[in-house]
Amino acid sequence: MLVLDFSQFLSGPYAGLRLADLGARVIKIERPDGGDICRRLYISNLELDGDSTLFHSINRNKESYAVDLKNATDRGKLRKLLQRADVMIQNFRPGVIEKLGFGYDDVRTINPRLVYGSISGYGKEGPLVKRPGQDLLVQSFVGLPWLQRTSRTRSGPIPFGLAIADMMTGSHLAQGILAALVRRAVSGIGALVEVSLLESTLDAMQELWVVRERERVQARAAHSSTVGVVGAARIKESASGATGTASDRDDTSGQAGYGVYTRNHVASELPAGLYRVKDGYIAIERASLTDLCAALGIHYAIEESAPVSAADVLELLQQQPAACWLEKLRAAGLVCEELWSWQQLVQHEVFRGLDMTRQVRRPSGAQMTALACPIRLNGQRPDAGGGAPIVGEHNARIESEWQLVEARNVEMNIDNKRL
Repeated sequence: MLVLDFSQFLSGPYAGLRLADLGARVIKIERPDGGDICRRLYISNLELDGDSTLFHSINRNKESYAVDLKNATDRGKLRKLLQRADVMIQNFRPGVIEKLGFGYDDVRTINPRLVYGSISGYGKEGPLVKRPGQDLLVQSFVGLPWLQRTSRTRSGPIPFGLAIADMMTGSHLAQGILAALVRRAVSGIGALVEVSLLESTLDAMQELWVVRERERVQARAAHSSTVGVVGAARIKESASGATGTASDRDDTSGQAGYGVYTRNHVASELPAGLYRVKDGYIAIERASLTDLCAALGIHYAIEESAPVSAADVLELLQQQPAACWLEKLRAAGLVCEELWSWQQLVQHEVFRGLDMTRQVRRPSGAQMTALACPIRLNGQRPDAGGGAPIVGEHNARIESEWQLVEARNVEMNIDNKRL
């Protein structure tokens, strides 16, 4: 399968990476003067053989064909290459690729069987169509940083630490392309596959949508019954008489705000989140305060009828290391895990057992360790060790293989017809 990847940065190249991992031949279509901008997109100033290590990670096992999309000769070569391609990927701003003569309508006249994958920031229509589709901007638009609060006392938003919108969008595009290829095997006809950073990020917020939709319905019902929106925003009282607001349920910091509870009463839920312990943090899934207190009860030097607040639990957790609490909580059937650092993760036997890394190399001898494809086929992980290409590294081979040097007259004739 031949994939022509016109995209830059992360979302499109990530889709191409996944297809390359699964066995496709992916050719990056790059500008001769510098290539993909991701080559200069640095993380902590890490560089290998002249390109950023991020570029190496996302573009391993691909070829590079450097052409000028504004040059008639180069456009002719691309048109001839598109006649033989199975997939094209692009993430230009809406309207730009069409002006260059490689929009979907243009390309499907060249090759009706081609699957055309297109990525945008906010879709190809609507009031946001001209806004730049950047990961941080999309995160902010959907409110994702509000879910990253560390505590109720620190109310400021925190952006996600990874380009999560780009990666999810690239994955969705790869899924759509594969589905279109299956459809083509039956119908013989290609397809236009469209995804956007906005829609892919929203798709990951299914759980939040359910909660917000329920609150909206409750608020509407409360308003219609003259109870008032404020009353609808509160959670029903538990059997203990304690209450919590909807904003309490948003908190994922371990800073519980559910009032005071006793161990011999039915208590409200403690929110899922990270909780500080003596040597770090542990993650505890949503559980009732009653169950949590039962698991930790032997540590309380108080009477059974004495009140136990969430603050008491938080204070107690900080007195022992993570290993102690994990053992006791798991024994009580509570779902929990230690918060690890990256160094702890890569040294753990579980990570080593996954065989999740590969050495990728360039002909120059430059090499680095990268994460491998997370998919296994028949028990085997695709093992593609080719490194990311140098700009235009494969021009001569591609032009010879597909006889592209004869394509200049074809493009000139097309341009003359347009005039």
